[in-house]
Amino acid sequence: MTTQEPNGHSNSIIKASDETTPLLAGEEVGLSARPVDPALAEVTSNGTHAEDEDAPWARTQIFLLCFIRLVEPIAMFSIFPYINSMIENIGGVQKENVGFYSGLIESLFSATEMSVMIFWGKASDRLGRKPVLVFSLLGISVATALFALSQSIWQIILTRCFAGVFAGTVVTVRAMFSENSTKNSQAKAFSYFAFAGNLGIFVGTLIGGALERPAQRYTSIFGKIRFFHDYPYALPGMVTSAIALCTAILTILFVKETLHTHQGKKMETDAPPMSTRQLLKHPGVVRVIVIYNYVMLLGTITTAVNPLFLYTPVSLGGLGFEPQVIAAAFCAIGILQAVWLLLVFPSLHKRVGTGQILRISAWTWPFFFAVFPGFNFLLRYQHVLLFWTLGIPLLTLVSGISMSFTAVQLAVNDIAPVPETLGTLNGIVLAVQSGLRAVAPVVATSLYATGVKYHILGGHFFWLVLVVLAFGLVVVLKSLPQKVEGKPHQQQNGNS
Repeated sequence: MTTQEPNGHSNSIIKASDETTPLLAGEEVGLSARPVDPALAEVTSNGTHAEDEDAPWARTQIFLLCFIRLVEPIAMFSIFPYINSMIENIGGVQKENVGFYSGLIESLFSATEMSVMIFWGKASDRLGRKPVLVFSLLGISVATALFALSQSIWQIILTRCFAGVFAGTVVTVRAMFSENSTKNSQAKAFSYFAFAGNLGIFVGTLIGGALERPAQRYTSIFGKIRFFHDYPYALPGMVTSAIALCTAILTILFVKETLHTHQGKKMETDAPPMSTRQLLKHPGVVRVIVIYNYVMLLGTITTAVNPLFLYTPVSLGGLGFEPQVIAAAFCAIGILQAVWLLLVFPSLHKRVGTGQILRISAWTWPFFFAVFPGFNFLLRYQHVLLFWTLGIPLLTLVSGISMSFTAVQLAVNDIAPVPETLGTLNGIVLAVQSGLRAVAPVVATSLYATGVKYHILGGHFFWLVLVVLAFGLVVVLKSLPQKVEGKPHQQQNGNS
């Protein structure tokens, strides 16, 4: 979409969005594409430079970065199938208290990431993308191995936080995707970024679900190895560690440094850069930030509670799944979200726009949360066949809410006063989201555990709260600025 700014500069500011979606993992994009040599660029009628549409882009580097992109979601989601079992069996925590500790662990992990994110960003700007990426990958390799060898609840907590220290990949890979693409190819590049993220979720949950407690599950292979009896959750951590180590070596050998693409970059206008205060005062910016983080809050809560709900016994309000079934469920969600984002979202957005997708998703969220106690009801009263008959199509349908994460990122990009404010604006959004991720999981899982422990509404009190919270998004979206509606006629006419 092209928007006309008060100063007369027309700027195309729709950027491709990251989607490892917060249903599974919440993160964002918003970095500018690599700058173009003004001498080689076409000058448009409004005085800005446009890139040659046929300019080549670094496909080989994008492919390598897609492989590296797998590491973060694998490291994050490989523990989801067994973390509750690990807390109970290794940490010695009673079943009714598992929810509190699982939420605490992920909250502290997010808080650690939040505290180091700016540091890694500045380090990559000063030292280069490649050294920060290599160091972070090596750190993830060590941290995941230590986590797998934990023998107490405090070791589990400390090693998980240690993994959060190496959040350099979160910032650096995004920058390198952007710097290895042109303005016209950035959307395609970030569609690969989104697919790689969902593939990482699939692979991660598959590793965690298939390889936990190998001595008990694969007795002919691992049953006689004492190590896997003493460390029943070591194997998935070792595999994840090996993947991170391989990508670090791959980065050293084949990935090219991209920091040099920033050298000589100049502002497209002569106006001084906006301060953070000025940016927040710009019409619509605060409203979009609130809407963005409301959507991300719903996704973050779902991500935190889903493993716990799937693990909780049916009699207490959950589904009582084994770790491998939990892994299969997360794999299915990852595949379905990838389908919605890559095959449905682009054409749907072209037809109805950003705002309408957000409104459709807002009305879907309450239904999505109401489905969970319904599933428990079917299993509690032995309607197993009906559970699976309804479960698969319903899961397919509600996975479409993953489109709201991409749509709301487009809204953030559209509300930016000028392209030069996109970095600052996304930095603010990321800071708020990280804060929510540090607090929301422990609050959500504690609330869920309280409802289960005291059998409030049959253990479904948490879902009632979430349905009410989800309806709040419908109300909040009434303040969505017209500028970010992204309606088809706006894209054609260039009007906001």
